[in-house]
Amino acid sequence: MPVGIFRVCLLVITAIINHPLFFPKENGTVLENTEEIIQKMKEREETLRLEQLRLEQEIADQEATQMALEKAALAVEESKEEKVRWDMWTALSMVIFLLIELWRQDFQEGNWQDIGGDEDDMAVLGKAFKGVAFPNKAVLASFYEKRILGTTGDMARMREMVEGFADDLLEALRSVCNRDADMEVEDCVGVGSMYENWRVRKPFVCDLIVPFAPPEPYCFRCQTWCSGDSFSPDEQGYGTIKVCRADEDVTGCICDKTKLGEDMLCLLHSQVNTTRPSSEVEDLLCFKNTQYLDADQVMKWFQIAVTKAWNRISHKYEFDLSFSLLDSPGALKIKFRSGKSIAFNLTPVVQYENSDVYFISHFPRSSLAADAPSSTHWFLTFAVYERRFIHLVSKMLPANACHVSCLQILSFLHGKQCSLTGPSGLTNYHLKTVMLHLLQARPSQDWAPENLEARLQDMLKFLERCLHEKKLYHFFIGNGKVPAELGFPIIFQRAEPLNLFRPFVLRRDIYRKTVDTFHEMLRNMSALINEYTVHIPLAHPNGIRKESL
Repeated sequence: MPVGIFRVCLLVITAIINHPLFFPKENGTVLENTEEIIQKMKEREETLRLEQLRLEQEIADQEATQMALEKAALAVEESKEEKVRWDMWTALSMVIFLLIELWRQDFQEGNWQDIGGDEDDMAVLGKAFKGVAFPNKAVLASFYEKRILGTTGDMARMREMVEGFADDLLEALRSVCNRDADMEVEDCVGVGSMYENWRVRKPFVCDLIVPFAPPEPYCFRCQTWCSGDSFSPDEQGYGTIKVCRADEDVTGCICDKTKLGEDMLCLLHSQVNTTRPSSEVEDLLCFKNTQYLDADQVMKWFQIAVTKAWNRISHKYEFDLSFSLLDSPGALKIKFRSGKSIAFNLTPVVQYENSDVYFISHFPRSSLAADAPSSTHWFLTFAVYERRFIHLVSKMLPANACHVSCLQILSFLHGKQCSLTGPSGLTNYHLKTVMLHLLQARPSQDWAPENLEARLQDMLKFLERCLHEKKLYHFFIGNGKVPAELGFPIIFQRAEPLNLFRPFVLRRDIYRKTVDTFHEMLRNMSALINEYTVHIPLAHPNGIRKESL
């Protein structure tokens, strides 16, 4: 019984203790703490989620940056490769260009005017030589001996007489000129066919050039078409001459281009030099309002000076002197009382630097050549170097070489044909240029006297090829094989070749007439040679054209 009561009491006590309402505050705290923990866990979870999002964003940004860097690096690499490829193509293009330029120079030097060394290389392009009866060696030798060889003595006597008179005339010219205002005239120089011993047709005409220089304190400064200045294609072969003071800077001083103050003084030029007097040289010989030498003014001055000089010495001579041709201001004629006359050309020129290239005021022109661009453009003549080259080559050729004989025969035939059918675009200067090219291309032994017939055919065939191509290069300009012994200026050797037949491209009428005259000459060649081999007629003065320098 007591045990049962104890158990009941123990059960009641246990029930009371474990009743929820017995500890209300403690149970509420536990509940509140649980909710707070849950809330904190949620906040923590939200924070972790935001942190995860931030980290994911940063990772994404880093990946984007990395990709951008990789793309940039790839682009740079590609640009480098592209640049390398472009540089490679540029270098390759430059190499190709240099190879082409070297080939062009080799072609010009090694195949100058496309001259071959063998007979097969001189093949005729057209039908000019088909059916042409070419004279044999015996006929050519007889023709040369009877018709041409006898004129050599006459040329020598005439040269001696003309040179002596010209020296006396120029000495008188110096005496009548004002040394302080007029040009200073130097000794004359003989050029052209008379001094190269190949002129054959009468009347004989001596060509003399007279270098002149300005008085002190002036000097000439020359510019050519190949010196880097601006010249048009039509001005190739020309140059200009500027009259300057000797103490004037070539590049020009700043005091000439700016206005200096009254209290400023140029250390290079004194006040005396800054005032340029208006001398007779500047007033008469320069083009209006320029410093460039005027060829027309120079010829007027020269004609007046020659007239005064002749008036001073005319009493010593038993002949008259006059200007013979209006279109050639330097053409003079000596008239003897017996009725005979001697013609010669006295032309003023300006020396190019320290060479024997000269600016010539009036160059004897043919129907092929155009007029000078202006009176301030001077034509360049290389006649002195041409004479020297022929003399130099002649020393290396066999005795009695046939090069001059070929040129004389060709000049005679062309002159006779022009007297029959009228003038053409060809001149004796073109014929001489052909000979100069062949002299450089052919070995020395090929010009032996027994090869006269073969070399004459070479010249005719070469001339026909040039006419067909409308291309005959000036011998010196652009020719890198000029012998060093001549001392020829390097600036002209490096220049572009000058085509003497360029006007044929523009003047088809003259070209057609020239080709027809050349073919007609070939057909009449045998008849003309045979005619003059049988008998030697008197010289015919009519229909003879003056040769160029």
